[in-house]
Amino acid sequence: MNRIRMNRIGSQRRRGAAMVEFAIIMPVFLTLILGILELGKALQTSNIMTAAVREGGRLSAMDWEGLVPDDSDPNEKVEDDIRNFLAASGIPPEAVDISITSAEGADEGDDFDLNDPDNKLRLFRITVTVPFSAISTFPSHFMAGETVTASLVFRSGRTTLSGQ
Repeated sequence: MNRIRMNRIGSQRRRGAAMVEFAIIMPVFLTLILGILELGKALQTSNIMTAAVREGGRLSAMDWEGLVPDDSDPNEKVEDDIRNFLAASGIPPEAVDISITSAEGADEGDDFDLNDPDNKLRLFRITVTVPFSAISTFPSHFMAGETVTASLVFRSGRTTLSGQ
């Protein structure tokens, strides 16, 4: 009888030790899991932004005469297409910063006008940036101040798909 009672006391002590271990490990485990989720969100957003830049940049290599409204220019059309793509993917378009700049020579980093005939066949870069705080799933400060960026280089040109 005495032996059974001693086993119960030992069992209760082990349960208490397990609770203390759980209380110590759980915050570390939760931080690790939340960090993995936040990094996954950043990678997902980066992939979506790259796809948006690729789709928006296709316009620059097309004959965009009929695609761009008269009251707009190709740069605005590309930016609008990228914002619409991102909005449809759940990224807030008002938080997105889009730049179209030259990607070659002494002009690298300068604004690039797709409508300028002198820019035909020149390289340009489309860069999309969004602050991580705008896409974060959790209200944490784990990646506060960080941005997610996607950037691709294209060649300006106007190709028609006709048999002429």
